[in-house]
Amino acid sequence: MTTPHFPHTESPSAELKGVSLSYPKGPLVLNGLDWQLLPGQVVGLLGRNGAGKTTLLEALLGLREPQAGTVKMFGQDVLQLNDATRARIGYVPQQSELFEGFTPAQLLAYFRSFYPRWNEAKVEGLLSRWDIARDKPIRNLSGGQKQRLSIIRALAHEPDLLVLDEPVASLDPAGRRDFLRELVGEVLDRGATVVFSTHILSDLERVAFNLAFMSGGRIALQAPLDELLEQVRAFTGTVTEMATLMSRLGAQALKRTPLEAGRERVLARLPAATTVPVDVAADRVNLDDLFAELT
Repeated sequence: MTTPHFPHTESPSAELKGVSLSYPKGPLVLNGLDWQLLPGQVVGLLGRNGAGKTTLLEALLGLREPQAGTVKMFGQDVLQLNDATRARIGYVPQQSELFEGFTPAQLLAYFRSFYPRWNEAKVEGLLSRWDIARDKPIRNLSGGQKQRLSIIRALAHEPDLLVLDEPVASLDPAGRRDFLRELVGEVLDRGATVVFSTHILSDLERVAFNLAFMSGGRIALQAPLDELLEQVRAFTGTVTEMATLMSRLGAQALKRTPLEAGRERVLARLPAATTVPVDVAADRVNLDDLFAELT
């Protein structure tokens, strides 16, 4: 899939600077984290279980207040957003509270009253395509249908920033593909910003034009997926050989793994359009390799 390119002359949709956050009597979950989300980006947030992905997304949205650092959304402090800016944001948490006694029609009618940009045609189209009964109590819907309904609620007002925490966990493969196509459409049609966490790497290969790897309470690396697959290589040699090689190629060492007898394995990102010399052994990496190494 080709990465869409939008001019990035406008301000970031969201920006975090030096954000640190911990829970009572616990270690830092976010540790001086810097992160920027630009208009027109689809960003897949990757990290091990417990790495802090949900905490990061909640801090991004102002649902958790950090002990240090700043979080801005469309140029405003996220803890002091006005109503107009709030209406530009869509959010699907891991566990959605959906007013179990309501029907989908009642739930969506309730939320419609808060959003001036509510797109009723989109809502009706998604309800029909995803086969969600409008007048059936939400408590009687399957887990997958509830998740789809949460997604419809988040998409209905055509947000400029859409934040989704494990949005496809309850969906079958066909449902995931349909939903991910919808996400891409949001970006291609309107230049929206989409960030979503997932542990299903194959989904990222379909739609995440940018990947953000979370490790140690920070974003270790963010870059377009196609660039990473093209530019990242794994090199092996002595520590001295690797230092010389990295300097020679102008490469950025992403991770060093010590081996026996003074040798090491270096995962490195080469500058764009760099060709690895024929006398250098370098292994290509895939998304599974990147996830294992960078998180």
